[in-house]
Amino acid sequence: MTLNIILALIGLFLMTAFTNVLSTLKTMFISKKIMNPVYVLVFVDAIIFAATVGKVANGDGIQFTIAYALGRSMGVFIGNKLEDRLALGILEVDLFLNNKKKMIQVAERLREVGYTVNNYLVSGNNGDKRYKVEIVIKRKEFKVLEDIMDEFSVNNPTLKIKNLSRVDGKITTTSIKTV
Repeated sequence: MTLNIILALIGLFLMTAFTNVLSTLKTMFISKKIMNPVYVLVFVDAIIFAATVGKVANGDGIQFTIAYALGRSMGVFIGNKLEDRLALGILEVDLFLNNKKKMIQVAERLREVGYTVNNYLVSGNNGDKRYKVEIVIKRKEFKVLEDIMDEFSVNNPTLKIKNLSRVDGKITTTSIKTV
């Protein structure tokens, strides 16, 4: 294998990985209804895709197909890590507890750090009394909620987590203080 072929394979791998990162970002933005960056991502992705398909189609040997497939796999891996890091979106988290004292402690601590919190008395399984804490929180700040639950020894609680497309009104979705 010549140096030119090795460089072409490395270039193909990197270009394919990059296009998959762009595709992951595009999907993430579309799902969150953030459309402006999508147009640019699709344009750049299309240009790179056309160039890579030409390389694979004109490539002499299976190594070009393998480089393409490995690049796609690496792109998905990197895109997933990037998506986890960005963590765009807003969550509505319902925390269900049996202990009223812990429910009050968690709700008050969340309010102290700046979140809008509602708490209710609800009926659980078999009509048993339970307490629900409802929090609207940015996805990237979910760790704040986990840290507060740890602070009050709330281990393995029942959580219901929903993605929200938007929130209107007087709801604070972000921490104004550090925990």
